[in-house]
Amino acid sequence: MNAVAIATVVIAIISCILVVTSLLFNWHIKKVSLYYVISVFCAIVLLLINIKDASQILGELVKNSSINPLKILVFFLCMTILSITLDNLGFFNYLATKCTKLAKNSQTKLFLTFYFLVSLLTIFTSNDIVILAFVPFICYFCKRSKINPAPYVFATFVSANTWSMLFIIGNPTNVYIGTFPGISFVDYFLKMAIPTLVCGIVSLGLLLLLFRKKLKVPIEQVEETSVEINKPLVIINACILGACTVLLAISSYIGLEMWYIALGFSVFEILLNLIICLCKKQKPTYVFNSIKRAPWAFVPFLVAMFLIIMCLEVNGITKILFDLLQKSNSVIVYGVSSFVCSNLMNNIPMTALFASILNNGAINLGATFATIIGSNLGALLTPVGALAGIMFMKILKEKEIDFSIKSFIGYGAIISIVCLFATLSMLLIFV
Repeated sequence: MNAVAIATVVIAIISCILVVTSLLFNWHIKKVSLYYVISVFCAIVLLLINIKDASQILGELVKNSSINPLKILVFFLCMTILSITLDNLGFFNYLATKCTKLAKNSQTKLFLTFYFLVSLLTIFTSNDIVILAFVPFICYFCKRSKINPAPYVFATFVSANTWSMLFIIGNPTNVYIGTFPGISFVDYFLKMAIPTLVCGIVSLGLLLLLFRKKLKVPIEQVEETSVEINKPLVIINACILGACTVLLAISSYIGLEMWYIALGFSVFEILLNLIICLCKKQKPTYVFNSIKRAPWAFVPFLVAMFLIIMCLEVNGITKILFDLLQKSNSVIVYGVSSFVCSNLMNNIPMTALFASILNNGAINLGATFATIIGSNLGALLTPVGALAGIMFMKILKEKEIDFSIKSFIGYGAIISIVCLFATLSMLLIFV
């Protein structure tokens, strides 16, 4: 490697270390999170170092390809807004309240009810949204009922990052890795259905085993609270999300890219809700809150990490990594390495890196799906594995819930490693 290539590798490694450290310790100046400031700064430095190839690198941002990061961003943000609107209308809180009533005084029944509800919602929305919507409610309910929140909050996190593998829309990492080889919504589902089902069963069994003693304690009876929702609005917005999901499922057959569909439905939903509020002479507060709550900080972060990976690619680094990873079983190698790398550099940068690595050779579906599995289950090992993990720990801290990083890793190591090999084993059979 020449001096430019070596400098590029060093700065890329430093950027990943600083990003992970800033996420782990929540570095920020006033209200500005430093993880995306660091990534943008490092990307600019690398562009200056690779000034001869800067036009080629920047050109990839607008290139009409399946792994164009701007398309992925539009898709992710639009799907997030569709889900957040339902949350702002109280839909998730309403469902959670209904679950607590069904469980009565049985913690095991409550635990299973929450697990399956979170799993179902994750399949049709996204893991990040479900975690943001449910964890605060669970913290509140557990405090009122005087029960240990650990089984419920961790099960929510595990369920959300397990069942997010079922559909390509369940996690932005699925979209990023899955779109470059041209995997359709249906083909993705057919390949991932059984591995995800097995992973879900294994994770649930391990959770029940780990928390069996805590779940035996009966729930203290508390005064029931009712949650009022605007049912017509909830039904309308749920139908919009459902219709969007159906159209995404047939997108490859009708010749429409998924980001077009997500953008169209999100714009339609925003305009429809604004019109409804205008007709009712109500302030469209929930509409603007939905847009405001979207993870806009994700935009500079993903773009910056994409540019950093492109700098590695033009210097031949991803080709070297591709050659190293091709030496044995691709499903196991890519699954384990992506799982580990998610916790060394966070799953978003890892996804960008592995997509670039996979792009060096012929389409390898086994390696592609194994990387998707690693990017989802890597979130369960440490909080650094995904942005969802950082958000999860931040919520628990704000709600004064005693659940340390040590506890997260203690439970997560058992569940994530067992689930990883169970899921990869199924992938080997069905890929």
